[in-house]
Amino acid sequence: MIRFASTDEIDHWDTHVLANPDGGNFFQSAQLADTKAATGWKIRYVMIDQIAVTVHERHVPLLGRLWYVPKGPGVTMVPELSSLVTELATFARAHGVFVLKIEPELPASLRRELPSSWHQVRPIQPNASTIVLDLTPPLDTIMASLHQKGRHAIRRAMRDGVTAEAVEFTGEHARTMYDLLEATAAGQFRIRSFAYQYGFWQRFADQGQGQLFFAYHEGRVVAAAFAIKFGHKGTYKDGASIRERTTYGASHLLQWQIIQWMKAHDVTSYDLCGTPSSDRMHDESHPHYNIGRFKASFSKQVTDYIGAYDIAVRPLAYQIWSHIGERLLLRLHSRLHGDNWY
Repeated sequence: MIRFASTDEIDHWDTHVLANPDGGNFFQSAQLADTKAATGWKIRYVMIDQIAVTVHERHVPLLGRLWYVPKGPGVTMVPELSSLVTELATFARAHGVFVLKIEPELPASLRRELPSSWHQVRPIQPNASTIVLDLTPPLDTIMASLHQKGRHAIRRAMRDGVTAEAVEFTGEHARTMYDLLEATAAGQFRIRSFAYQYGFWQRFADQGQGQLFFAYHEGRVVAAAFAIKFGHKGTYKDGASIRERTTYGASHLLQWQIIQWMKAHDVTSYDLCGTPSSDRMHDESHPHYNIGRFKASFSKQVTDYIGAYDIAVRPLAYQIWSHIGERLLLRLHSRLHGDNWY
């Protein structure tokens, strides 16, 4: 029932991921797997019956292997998830794994149904809480459904001469995007290196799954974004804008351009990819308060997922990992490499 995928299955991996009960998730894609493989992760492609599970593996000295399933396994019900994870944990143990980390996109309301032996941990991916826009209605209906602040910002940007468009992915455009991203992040949050970001963007762009967008004012790029379509799901992955706020609404107009592009490519839902949890959206002390406020101008409906869980495959090794090992390793990796371990 559970096995490593065949070479032919790996060659068509995204097709199998998209056939999962959750409709697929780009965090489970071959493109993200290739990006992570270039940074030291080993990728394990696993089939459990007909469910495709992308596992990211890293060796932890003295403890064994860690298996991480980003935004997966791709199922939609707790009984199915519990059964699948039991099989995966047994399979993992046979391959020297001491902890299995999962992060499925199930509603937070289902947490109480999860096995008590699972350990809730800090989410790895940014959209444990997020805003997801329904793109099935006509564009006029979508515009009318946006929050009043969002509609006003889009129209104001148009009146002030801001334009937005999808642009070809080139080295020059990628550098423009990264420079904006670096300026936006300065003193607020850490970003990956240009080499990492360029490789990530290029892999998705080459597959026709990723698209770069620019917003212009008076011939200058004032905002940029990279968005991903994976099956019928769209995701706002990276975004940035100039620090000086001379053009109100440019980032809103850019999102409206992305929404139109997604609609034209048969995307039915668009994940704005990360906000504070629904109970902290109005908490100004939250580090992502301003990000949440921007995204809430498109919709006030926040979706909370169950988040990430550790399954202790080898309990003693996991105790060491959870009490001190993980914290020390992440700190050391950050100091030596200036980057995130996960």
